[in-house]
This record gives sequence, C-alpha cells and structure tokens, in this order.
Amino acid sequence: MEYQALLDNYIAVFLGTIIGVVLVLTALIASRVLAPYKREAGKGIPYECGMLPIGRAQTPQIHFRYYFFAILFIIFDVEAVFLFPWAVNLLGIGIAGFYSMILFIVILGLGLGYAWKKGVLQWR
Repeated sequence: MEYQALLDNYIAVFLGTIIGVVLVLTALIASRVLAPYKREAGKGIPYECGMLPIGRAQTPQIHFRYYFFAILFIIFDVEAVFLFPWAVNLLGIGIAGFYSMILFIVILGLGLGYAWKKGVLQWR
C-alpha cells in the first residue's frame, strides 16, 4: 500500500516533467517555423538601432561603489532570511536561540556601522 502511494507521487512528477518538456520543445519549434527570419548586415552590428557604433562596442567600467551596495544588500537580505523564521519560532527555540540571534544581529550591525563610518553608503 505504501509503495503504491510513493509510486503515484513519482508518476505525477514524471508526467509533469514530460508535459513541461513537450511544451518547451513545442514553443521552440513553433518559433523557428513561424517567426520571420532574414539574414541582413544590420543584424551583425552590436546595436540594431540603425546607427553604426562609434568607438569600441564594449560596456564601460562599472564603479566599485555599485559592488559595495550589492554586497551590503546581499548581507542584509541574508539577515532577513534568518530573521523571519527566528521571529516566527521565537518561543520554541529557547533562550540560547534568542541570544545567538541577538549576537548575529549585533555582528551585522557592527558591519553596517563600519561601512557607514568608511563612507560606503555616501553616494558621491
């Protein structure tokens, strides 16, 4: 009886996988067959706006402040991922879990204070 229920679950996953693959392949084949395709010289340039690019067609250098902002965002996003389950299960984890999360928040707060002191959050 238990084996049959397990097999039923796998059959549903297998059918979902097959249907997904068929839908994706149908969309790819239909776009290849139905979409207009014409090879022209304008499609070979980096920008299809009708104007030839002046200079190099490379992306410019990105300022390092963007990376700092991205890293700070990831750090505090990870904090939120840990903070919400902790808040939901606060009564069940006990006093050790409470103080360990307080220590975690203090360490992240010190990191934010350090970044603030170094002027990383100042947009110039």
